[in-house]
Amino acid sequence: MFPLRRNRRLRTNESIRSLVRETIITPNDFLVPLFIVEGKGIKEEIPSMPNYYRYSLDLLEKEAKELWSLGLKSVLLFVKVPDNLKDNKGTEALNPNGLMQRAIKTVKNAVPDMLVMTDVALDPFSIYGHDGIIENGMIVNDLTTAILSEMSISHAQAGADIVAPSDMMDGRILEIREALEEEGLVNTGIMAYSAKYASAFYGPFRDALDSAPVDALHIPKDKKTYQMDYANRIEALRETEMDIDEGADIVMVKPGIAYLDIVREIKNAVDVPVAVYQVSGEYAMIKAASEKGWLDHDAVMLEQITAIKRAGADIIASYFAKDVIKLLYK
Repeated sequence: MFPLRRNRRLRTNESIRSLVRETIITPNDFLVPLFIVEGKGIKEEIPSMPNYYRYSLDLLEKEAKELWSLGLKSVLLFVKVPDNLKDNKGTEALNPNGLMQRAIKTVKNAVPDMLVMTDVALDPFSIYGHDGIIENGMIVNDLTTAILSEMSISHAQAGADIVAPSDMMDGRILEIREALEEEGLVNTGIMAYSAKYASAFYGPFRDALDSAPVDALHIPKDKKTYQMDYANRIEALRETEMDIDEGADIVMVKPGIAYLDIVREIKNAVDVPVAVYQVSGEYAMIKAASEKGWLDHDAVMLEQITAIKRAGADIIASYFAKDVIKLLYK
């Protein structure tokens, strides 16, 4: 006798599949990363990230308005700092008229209701390409967190809604939270990169900002002393729980597709929003494979984005945000 329940009835056609679909992608799911450079009239493609660009401030304004018109309401800002402004202490990061501070104001002036998040880390400002101050060949934790706190205040004063420490220094969330409170910036949120792994997927991003660690004597050649070992799972829960205890409003897992087990573990364990960063290497692989004709770009893009949300992501930082929304809501 055939079964009374036939699961395929609910897969008969696209109309019914859409009706019963469990995971729906909308513009509200996305956080759009934007790369900013000095200059005017600049929209330069990043070679290792086809169809993704660095923008000067005048074109950043135009891009912010286009994102808003598509229903994309949140951006995450990164700046490419000229070499002559880099040092070992992130001095330029605290410049109230620095590129990041001006970028925040540019977006807010263009689209006042756009949610602006900012990258808080020293690597774009460091002559060594590291997320912390280096002394005697080591990344110094506590001196670094003091600078990160000052950076966060500067970003908030410029108009940032949420600061996003991406450095993985111990204790930085508490120090930033306390610093913001002391300055009366009580409504400024913190999105902590809580489970950020020392991944090989970050290469194109470092090209975009010229922020790769410098290969020099007595300088760590990678970021494994502060970013997490990708073999570890329980450690991610510990890091995330500590960040929440220290005052994080949102927590993040980075990278995305290779870490969906971690996303689900954290989603099951915490009661704050969980963000996932689909990183540059994940973007570049889809672009490269599709250019070779080895896979269907749009199909794989949607499948990966859906998988990230299905795993538990409340927020998806993705370079595909515009492409996905144009495809789904054209």
